[in-house]
Amino acid sequence: MNFKLIIFDFDGTLADSFPYFLRTMNALATTYNFPVIQPQDVDQLRGLDARQMIKRARLPAWKIPLIVSSFIRRMGQDIDQIHLFDGVPQLLSQLAGQGVKLAIVSSNSEENIRRVLGPVNASLISHYGCGSSLFSKQRKFKRAMEKMGASRQETLCVGDEVRDIEAAREATVAFGAVTWGYTRPDALAAYPGISLFHTPADIARTVLEP
Repeated sequence: MNFKLIIFDFDGTLADSFPYFLRTMNALATTYNFPVIQPQDVDQLRGLDARQMIKRARLPAWKIPLIVSSFIRRMGQDIDQIHLFDGVPQLLSQLAGQGVKLAIVSSNSEENIRRVLGPVNASLISHYGCGSSLFSKQRKFKRAMEKMGASRQETLCVGDEVRDIEAAREATVAFGAVTWGYTRPDALAAYPGISLFHTPADIARTVLEP
């Protein structure tokens, strides 16, 4: 076993929520006065990091928590539209069955995450660090390691966005990027020193195989 603790992001990593994200952000655009996302712009946006997206939308900093809160609340109302990616339940079960501790750190709410996971999958997660701001996940990573008794060398963070990479670097832990999430694979691959996972089985192999 190569890692004792795996800290997962949720949206775009475990849960296929990007289509819902697009629909909901466009619905919130009128309320919070930012440009809607046009279909022809989606691929370009998937190559940007969160700060670049915020700058493109010309959003002042004070609006960000309001938009995030509104998004999370709407997802709670529409939770039946969000599903786990294929292979995720098997991955969580395999890792937990081999004694790997699992945590989730996300800006989404623990309630939303548990409902999407379902009771069986949710019971495999030893620590939930939820409700973190967009740019402070490194503190939640460190808290998860403390709670789980894992060192930096024993921990792998898995996510789908550049801000996840940056947070892992600030926490000085290894990072693996999934290529099926919000950010384009080529944008993720531009960051040296990380692993790229093309399937959930790739994660299991990296964690479990000697």
